[in-house]
Amino acid sequence: MDLRSVLMGLAFAFMWSSAFTSARIIVADASPLFSLAMRFLLSGIIGIAIARMMGQPFRLTPKQWYATILFGVCQNALYLGLNFVAMQTVQASVAAIIASAMPLLLAIASWLLLGERMRPLGIFGLFAGIVGVALIMGSRITAGVDLYGLMLCTIGVLALTFATLAVRGATSGGNFMMVVGLQMLVGAVCLLVASVAFETIHVNFSTPLILAFSYTTLVPGLAATLIWFMLLDRIGPVRAATFHFLNPVFGVAIASALLGETLGPLDLVGVLIVTLAIFAVQVSRQPPRRPPAS
Repeated sequence: MDLRSVLMGLAFAFMWSSAFTSARIIVADASPLFSLAMRFLLSGIIGIAIARMMGQPFRLTPKQWYATILFGVCQNALYLGLNFVAMQTVQASVAAIIASAMPLLLAIASWLLLGERMRPLGIFGLFAGIVGVALIMGSRITAGVDLYGLMLCTIGVLALTFATLAVRGATSGGNFMMVVGLQMLVGAVCLLVASVAFETIHVNFSTPLILAFSYTTLVPGLAATLIWFMLLDRIGPVRAATFHFLNPVFGVAIASALLGETLGPLDLVGVLIVTLAIFAVQVSRQPPRRPPAS
């Protein structure tokens, strides 16, 4: 993995992890589904405009269209929509930790459904990850975490896992920015329909809301997604997913710095276990290096 790929992965992990904190700020002053729909609408329009300036056409391959729509529904509407609703009662750090279990779920799905072989280190990582997540969840439930919000976050990460498996078709054929913009518009439409159907729309135009909304629209919403698509194309989904092991650490650190959220000793131990488990699983999935030709 070259230096550029490493820097792209680090940037993606930080941007992705910061989205939980900005979401927590947004839902304090606005309806979660409506605000997220507006975020995706703006991000999608900006993304498509940039794509057109780059000369990228609306024309995608059938496989790209299928994966783009599926990604827009599963990640943007289901995963992020459910997380935004949950963020009204669940701490940003807890939501970030649950979402960080995605690489473990992805490895399990690849192992059980796609027949991918798992090395002993990977199997150990999976079991360690389960222990770490159980430790965190047990600690949070004992501390009185909202179980409904916890359930929404869990359903969301399952949808994200499915979306990550499906997105492979969207990374072939170029047009990355166009794919990013279109899948955001798909999410915007789904979320707007859900907002009208399930929530009373309200917006309190406070300074924190405006700053958080602008940030989440441009950085986690647009820049992080574009970097993720480019990283998938550059080094493949297995190596790219390695950077998700940083999400528990970044997510907790950002929420602590900006929101003053604190975690107990068991939570911190769980974060460490999950981080190491994700790293072990991803390292075990790396293809073995071929010896240099003599």
